[in-house]
Amino acid sequence: QVQLVESGGGLVQAGGSLRLSCAASGSIFSMNVMGWYRQAPGKQRELVATITSGGNTNYADSVKGRFTISRGNVKNTVALQMNSLKPEDTAVYYCAASRRGIDYWGQGTQVTVSS
Repeated sequence: QVQLVESGGGLVQAGGSLRLSCAASGSIFSMNVMGWYRQAPGKQRELVATITSGGNTNYADSVKGRFTISRGNVKNTVALQMNSLKPEDTAVYYCAASRRGIDYWGQGTQVTVSS
């Protein structure tokens, strides 16, 4: 059974940085796509960034130039470097992965940006 575990959330002041990490266990195969989504209170879950096994990336317009997604050297790990954080980045951040049409989700990690 595939499990995704996130780490790295927390409280930071506006303009600060945080780095989120995620590791997927339970699969001997590489995930085709890994990424991050977020959900703020009262809002729908939205895409933040994704990265394919080939290294192609996709970002939400709201985070372009501030966030960087990368895959780790260890199989099925992904990180999200978040710089110049804004209060509107406050949300629960979820790691996601997919392979052959099956999606997997982590439990989420809280990111809070104070003004």
